[in-house]
Formats: sequence, C-alpha cells, structure tokens
Amino acid sequence: MAEKLYLLLRKMGGGGDSISSQKLLGDHRRRRGKRCTQLLLLHTRTLLLILIYYMFSIGLTFYQKDLFKDFPFPLTVVIVHLNVKFLLSGAWRSCSSCCSGKDRVSLNWRIYCTKVLPAGAAAGLDIGLSQWSLEFITVTLYTMSKSTALLFILFFAILFKLEEMRWSIVVLVILIAGGLLMFTYKYTQFNLFGFTLVMTASLLSGLRWTLSQILMQKSELGLSHPVDLVYHVQPWMALSLLPLAAAMEGTGLAGSEVGFNFKDIEMAALMWCRVLLGAFIAFCMEISEYYVVSCTSSLTFSISGVAKEIATLTLAVYYYHEHLSLINKAGLLLCVLGIALHVFFKARQLRLETASLKGPTSPPGTGDAFVFPAEVAQPLLKDSFDQSDEEMEMFSR
Repeated sequence: MAEKLYLLLRKMGGGGDSISSQKLLGDHRRRRGKRCTQLLLLHTRTLLLILIYYMFSIGLTFYQKDLFKDFPFPLTVVIVHLNVKFLLSGAWRSCSSCCSGKDRVSLNWRIYCTKVLPAGAAAGLDIGLSQWSLEFITVTLYTMSKSTALLFILFFAILFKLEEMRWSIVVLVILIAGGLLMFTYKYTQFNLFGFTLVMTASLLSGLRWTLSQILMQKSELGLSHPVDLVYHVQPWMALSLLPLAAAMEGTGLAGSEVGFNFKDIEMAALMWCRVLLGAFIAFCMEISEYYVVSCTSSLTFSISGVAKEIATLTLAVYYYHEHLSLINKAGLLLCVLGIALHVFFKARQLRLETASLKGPTSPPGTGDAFVFPAEVAQPLLKDSFDQSDEEMEMFSR
C-alpha cells in the first residue's frame, strides 16, 4: 500500500525516469512474490507426496511383518497381492482409456513371452523370497539386507552396459558390504535361512530392476508408464511363484483354519480381508511412489529414500525393542553412508550430463539451475536405490 501511494505521488510530481524505475521495481517485487508462492506450493506438494509415500511404504513393511504372525503363508499372500494389483492396474487402464479416448498399449504374445517374461519371473521370485524372509528375520535385518540390492543393480547394470565401471562403485561396494557384515556380526536375532532368502532376493532384485529398465527404455514396446508395466508383468510374476507356493505352502494352507479346514468362518474371512487390505496398501504405495518421481525427479526420490531407510530402521528398533551392539550400529551407519554417497555420486553425474547437454542458446538464468535431462528424470532403476522391501515394487511387482 505504501509503495502504491509513493508511486502515485511521484507520478503527480513528475520525474518520468524515476517513475519508470519505480514501476520496474514494483513489477519485479510482484513477480518475486508470485515466484515465492509458486515455490512454496511446489515444495508443499512435494513434501505431501513424500509423506504419503512414506505412510504407505513404511506402513506396509510393518503390516506384513505382523500379518505373517497370524497368517504364516507369505508366498500365498504375495500371489494374492499380484492378482489384486493386476485387476487394479487393469481397472486403472480402462478408466484412463475411457477418459482420454485413447487405447492403452497391449503387447503381442511373442514380445510378451520373450521380453516381459524374464523381468516378470525375476520380480516374482524377488518379492516372494523377500516376503518369505520376513517370517524368519527382523525388519531391521531385512531392511539392511535389502539395501544391498543396490550392489547387484550396479553389477547387472555394468553387465548389460547400462552403467560404466567407476571408482565410486568400488567405494559403494566396500561401504555397503562392509556395513552389512558389521551389522550381522553377532546379531542376537540372526537367522541363517531367512538371511539367505533375503540376500537371494536382493540378487534377483538387481536383475529384475535392470530388466525392467531395459523394458521401459524400449520405446517401441510402449511400457514407459509404470501402470502399463505392472499390468503386463503381474501374470508372469504370479506364475513364477505358483510352483514354489504350492510346494511350500499348499498342504499347510489347505489344512489350516483359514483354508479348507476352517472352523470359524468369520475369523477366516477376517484374515483374508487383512490379506486383501495389504494388497490395496501395496497398490496405493506404488501409485504414490510413481507420483513422487513424476512430479519431482528420481534424484529427489532417491534422497527421500535415504530418510525412509533411516526412519524404517529407527521405527523397527523402537517398535520391536531390538538390541543393537556398538558394532551393529556402526555397520548400520556405514551402510546408510554408502547409500547416501550413491545419491551424491548420481547427483554429480546428472549435473555433468546436464552441463554437456546445454548449448550456447540456453535461456538466461538457467546456468545455475539443476535441470534434469528427460532420459535421466524418468523413474528408472539407475536413478533409484531404495529397494528395501516389498513396497519398492512400483514397476515390476
């Protein structure tokens, strides 16, 4: 108000140059205020999306852990989840087609069997073994062990020539592997079978995310949208797990009180409703995860993943009253440090790639901006490290 009055008085008193400068100053302040408002709304939206993703992601881990205490059939739970999410993704595609008037992508059987099958089989076994391991190990050990999936992702990315071998990768391997070794040293709740399951799942996770990236980068397949990939991959995932689930849990499930030998139909129905609720939470987590990356960047998602990793470990220690020795805590910090360094190295690499893509015709003021090239701003595996548990099944689960 004071600025407007001042400009009005100067206009009445003459001084054209001064008036022009004051107008420019006023316009600049208005633009600056509008820009600040836009930034505030942008950061508020980003924070809200990340918090929603945290709620579904961390909540799903603890929900599944508690569910397996009453329903000790993790492979069956995963198969139910896969079928529910296949139906939900199909409904999503149908609604999208009706609203946009455009048909979603559908693959022919040759491509479906030769291109999608490997990624689906690896993803199914990854998730199945991961959830099975939760029956034997703690959430803390599970989260720490699954963080090593980053090492296998880098290994397969180098093998398939998606990444170049760099000294930073050697540092990451030493930090994360050394941290896991220290964390499991004389760990009071260590279970060898469960640990073997989760480490095998981590290896499969590396293969699966690499194959998923290859699928999403093949523009001719049209699977760049995660919902389309989820829809096409789910059947192969379920089929890859079905023989293992039938062999390990078929007889036990059929003879249990929640199977054909039920005595209380209400109790059995309630238990299956809990299983279905987990599937719905998992689907909501995947969608929220997709929006975090699509509305911000994969680097922002990776940075927020470090905080999620720490939050999950902290809540697990507090909620389950786990005791960690000094060596275990040092290993935990070392592993988290390795993951954080991965984000740092990736940020530096993206900055270099951005600088190389900029030309002399770049708009003024963009020199200091952190602009993401289109190909590296996509939610692909090489820009995402957070493979800690079932809730990281955005693309392939």
